[in-house]
Order: sequence, then structure tokens, then C-alpha cells
Amino acid sequence: MGNQNTVNTEAEITLGLLKAVQGDEKLTQRSASSELGIALGLVNTYLKRCVKKGLIKIKAVPRNRYSYFLTPKGFAEKSRLTAEFLSQSLSLFRQSQVQYRDLFEVCVDRRWSRIALYGEGDLSEIAFLCGQEFGVELAAVINIGKEASPESRPPGVTSLTAAGKIDAVILTDLNDPQGSYDALVKEWPEDRILVPNFLEISRTRPALME
Repeated sequence: MGNQNTVNTEAEITLGLLKAVQGDEKLTQRSASSELGIALGLVNTYLKRCVKKGLIKIKAVPRNRYSYFLTPKGFAEKSRLTAEFLSQSLSLFRQSQVQYRDLFEVCVDRRWSRIALYGEGDLSEIAFLCGQEFGVELAAVINIGKEASPESRPPGVTSLTAAGKIDAVILTDLNDPQGSYDALVKEWPEDRILVPNFLEISRTRPALME
């Protein structure tokens, strides 16, 4: 899993850099760093990598500056990566829909009627829509220690306590699902935490070193 996450991150940075170069002929490494939200040194590393692969061409301009251009190979790679991420997003959407519906069926079978979601984002939106099909009450989406978004559905809260009386919690954190699960299990009964399989959570706690 760790290797896959690294590959995805590399692909995301490469795609972001290719888009930035295409969208701004006056792009600098510093402005790219700000736009992509990554360190300046990392921008330099990825630019060199893209140049070596023939995706980006560098041209010297006056005042000791450089201009960056996409090569035909760079345009093709940008299109390929865009299509790849779109395909992954659609696949995740379909997979998450099926599995969240399964979890809400579990809630109905166990007569758990008031449910909270744990982690705001794309998954909580998908889970919210799925939950409406089953007649359960979606009490809140919980973001521990983070400011609640006024647009979140269901209403955002910053603690389990603020969610009020609930019967179960469904995990919807895509950014750090294992970390969120580990934090949640310290505050909530494990048998009332429902997790979709695609998040690949480990429910086994690591043994303490002697």
C-alpha cells in the first residue's frame, strides 16, 4: 500500500506540474511551488525529471530566467495521466457506493437508526447520498479537531460528543483512514464502527515491544 501511495503522489505531482507549465508561460519554480503546495526543492526535482523524460523543454530568457514549455510528449503524458485519474475516480465512486449501501443495510438489520460519518470529504458526500436510501438518520459528519464546514452534509461537528446520541459510526476519511480508525476506536466501541473494505483498514492493534 505504501508503494502505491508513493506512485500516486508522484503521478499527481507530475500531472500538476504539466498542467501548471501549460497554463502559465511565465511560470517559475517558486510560483509552481506555491500553486502545487509542495516544497521548492521538490519542484526542481520533478522539473529535472520531466525534462529528462522529454516532457518539458526549458528555454533561457533575458534576466537570467527560464521559460518552461510542454513538448508533444508532455501533452500526451498530461492527457494520459488525466484520463488515468478520472478512471480511478469513477472506479472509486462506484466501489464506494456499493460498499456504503452494504454498511447501511447492516445498520438497518441491527436497528441502528442514528448514524454519524467520520471524516468530511468526497466519501462523506457519497455515504450521505447512500444513507438517504435507507431511512436512517445521518446525525453528523465528524472532523476531530477541525473546523466544521458549513456546507457539509450531514452537519459538521468537531467531536464525537457533539454528534449527540448515535448508534454507530461509519468511516468516510479518505486522506488517513487508518489514522482516523485508530483514533476512533479509542473513543467508540469497535463493534459499532463500520468500515468499507476498500479503505483496507487493519483492525489488529500492533503488539507492544517488550
